[in-house]
Parts: sequence; structure tokens; C-alpha cells
Amino acid sequence: MMSTEAQPQIIDQNAVLAEYCQHWLTLPFVAMDTEFVRTETFFPIAGLIQVGDGQQSCLIDPLAITDWSPLVALLEAPGVVKVLHACSEDLEVFQHLCGALPAPLFDTQIAAAYLGMDFSMSYSRLVNSLLGIDLPKEETRSDWLQRPLSPQQLQYAVDDTLYLARIYALMAPRLEAAGLVDWLLEDTAELVANARVLPEPEQAYKRIKQAWRLKPAELAVLQVLCDWRERAARQRDVARNRLLRESTLCPLAQRQPDTLGQLARMDDMHPRTVRQDGETILGLISQGRQVPEQQWPQSLPEPLPADANRLLKVLRKVGQRQAERLGMASELMLRKKILEAMVRTGYPCGPYSLPDELTGWRRELMGEELLALANQFSSKGEGA
Repeated sequence: MMSTEAQPQIIDQNAVLAEYCQHWLTLPFVAMDTEFVRTETFFPIAGLIQVGDGQQSCLIDPLAITDWSPLVALLEAPGVVKVLHACSEDLEVFQHLCGALPAPLFDTQIAAAYLGMDFSMSYSRLVNSLLGIDLPKEETRSDWLQRPLSPQQLQYAVDDTLYLARIYALMAPRLEAAGLVDWLLEDTAELVANARVLPEPEQAYKRIKQAWRLKPAELAVLQVLCDWRERAARQRDVARNRLLRESTLCPLAQRQPDTLGQLARMDDMHPRTVRQDGETILGLISQGRQVPEQQWPQSLPEPLPADANRLLKVLRKVGQRQAERLGMASELMLRKKILEAMVRTGYPCGPYSLPDELTGWRRELMGEELLALANQFSSKGEGA
């Protein structure tokens, strides 16, 4: 079923954008979405920005607009709630496009979890669940950089923010009645804060999945390779894996080839990488080998052993009980990375402490109970 209620207003002139932004600044909220292309680039390329107020949906053309200052003012206006769904990639689009992020931010996917619906609920499922409307899916992977956009693309884009505004109108009062709005806004403010910061290139090696297997001398090589890969991907605006596949990084740091022939024979090494950057990669490996021992990175923590699962299970139940009591999705309460960070503070014998990752209302609500349970588990030497 498609909406026939609102014809899109296409905004492709700076003056028109400024006029609409002045209007949106007077509203309590706006619904927003982005369409973008990101197949081989490091940064997303914006193809469309949708803004709706529940009555009208406007489609802003990023290929035509050159002055984004009115939109920046809207995104940063503290009195206008910006409503998006599953917005982590949208945040990247806004940050790259105009250097600003939406705040305060109301993410309807997170809101659904707060209201006890499924965790990580898709937009189409949410629309169907709350509005009884089936959204077409044909346009989700279409080319948003083509001009003109097809009637189907335009309708898809209009429906996005039209229904998003309706969903917000249903969800916001329920969250308010449950006293959960501040918690939601705390979570989304953290999302926004994280989106402001690009990871430090010299720390990129820590995000490589198998890096914990490497010795410090090998980590020195991996660090140099990952630092270059991160900086070059941003500078050239190409996807990291198009530059140098992640699956080759740890083997490169371990085997340390010193000729182009050896490099080309590495498993999963793309011929394009050898052709374009082979000499550079060999030079980086050589540079990593020459790092003095006192400057080698420390070994990275291994995955927690299977025995730690008993303690993780005990701690996870704290979040599950609180979620049940409050009618929220249990996955929202205590993320796996928070629980693992806590277990690492004292495993296997304790004492345990609250990790930095446990922040805000979660720390206040569950911190003392988690701490007591972990240390009790430790003193017993077995599951509680």
C-alpha cells in the first residue's frame, strides 16, 4: 500500500531550503531520513534527504544544494526533536554532508525496544505493526544518485517520513507515560557523540578480528599496516576492504612478505592491491619490522574462555529481570560488550569492578547488583 496523501515538495534551491528550515524550526519535531550510495567509497554519498512534519514530506536534493547552514541550524536546534529510524548510517551521512548531527534525537527502532517490541526492529515491520501498512521494498537498493528520480523512488521517499511522523506521534506519549523518554534520549545522545568522532588511525589494528592471536612484534607490523589503510581509505574515499582486505592483514603481519611475488601469493590478496599499492605495503611491513621492542603494542586480550559463560549468564539475568519489570526488550538492557568488559575486570578470581562501558541510567539502575553478584560468584568459585 502506498500513500496518496502527500505530494512531495522537491527542494533543489538554497533559498527554498532556508525557507522550509525556518518553518521546521517552529515545530516540536520533524521526521528525517536519508538515501545514499556507499558501494565502494569510504564516506556515504547522499542522494536524498527527507524531512516530514506529519502533513507534508519534503525531499532535499543534495546534488543541487550548496548552502547547508539552514539544515545545520535545524539539526542542532535543541527545541526540535529529530525523529529517525535505525539511524547510525544516517548520522554518517549528515556528518559528512554538512558537519552536523541531529540532536535531540528520537530513534524509533530504539523506542520500539523500550516499549517491549522486538529489538532491532526493521522500519517496514514497525510500520506494519503500528499502522497496519505494508511498505514496498523494491526501492531500498535503487540508485539514489540518478536524476531524475523515478516516481516509485519519490513515493518511497515520501512514505518514509510520512509514516515515521505518525509512528512518533504514537510512541512518544507511551514513552512519556512510562517515564522512559530521558533514558531513550540518553542512549541516542551517546549515538550522536560516537558519530562525531572518527576512530584514531593508529588504534585501527585493535578492531581487526584475529589480532589477539598475534605476538607483540607482529602487532607492530599490523599497527603500521592498519594505520596506513585507515588514512589512505579516508584520503582516497575508498572502502577499506577495496584498498586492502581485512582478511589479509593478520597473515601479512605474521608472514611479512618482502617481494611482490610473495605478496601476490598471499591468500585473498586482490591483484589490484598488489598492482596499485604493493610496493607501499612491502615498505610498511619493513617499517613495522623496524619498530623498537619497547614500542611494540601490548598483546590484545584473548576472547573470554568458555568457563566465563557461567558468570556472563548470571549477570545477563540482572538485565533480563529489569527488562521484564519495566516491559522493555531484554537486549536493550545490557549489551554483550558491557557484560564482557565487566567480566574482564576480574576474571577468574575477582575482585570485579564496574567497567567504563557501563554508563548513565544502566549504571545507576543495575551497577550495585551486578557488582555484588560478580563478587559473590567469585567468592563461591562457581555459578550462583
